[in-house]
Amino acid sequence: MAATKQRTLGIIGGMSWESTESYYRLINEGVKAKLGGLHSADLLIHSVDFAPINKLQAQGAWNEMGVIMASSGKRLQAAGAQGLLIATNTMHKVVDEMQAATGLPIIHIADVTAAAIKQQDFTKVALLGTQFTMTQDFYKQRLIDAGLQVLIPENDGRAEVHRIIYEELCQGQLLDSSRQYYQQVIQDLANKGAEGVILGCTEIGLLIQQADSPIPVFDTTAIHAAAAVDFLLSH
Repeated sequence: MAATKQRTLGIIGGMSWESTESYYRLINEGVKAKLGGLHSADLLIHSVDFAPINKLQAQGAWNEMGVIMASSGKRLQAAGAQGLLIATNTMHKVVDEMQAATGLPIIHIADVTAAAIKQQDFTKVALLGTQFTMTQDFYKQRLIDAGLQVLIPENDGRAEVHRIIYEELCQGQLLDSSRQYYQQVIQDLANKGAEGVILGCTEIGLLIQQADSPIPVFDTTAIHAAAAVDFLLSH
């Protein structure tokens, strides 16, 4: 019989709440699949207000965001969290500040995604996400350090992928025209040799499914949530 005792995981969400909702569902579904019956996940969630964080992102005020995220992590720790999960790709830019503030294990979204890709023996992947995630080393370099080659869209493509995330997906808008745009971007990167595509923003999985892509899709929300289940049920 499966063990029923779980560890407690703290989730920092709200960035946006649209994808945090997906995390909550996926993690609970994962725990139920493993334990059965009426089991659900032992979670603490601090859902932050995304609007001021979005402004700080636009200003490049990462030190201030590091303080906010570290404070959130400490609040979850004080409530009993034994590990932490940041329910967004972009805010992993300040993961070191959170680690220093809490000392808790943090399930890093890029690391578990890289592991999932390597399980498929892929070496070259496309990365879609915010401008920060696609271009800055805090995320992309972790994939490279894991032995992967990373392809990203050209300048105009990056700008439109980014715009769709903030102006549409984070506000619950799922437009067919944007799905078609993402499909074209993925096809272009596949033509350049990408063996799979990372949906490197936790909202993109709301718009793009495997059926929409000519190459395998690595949905970071689903991969991250599966890693959360593993953490909850490990001892």
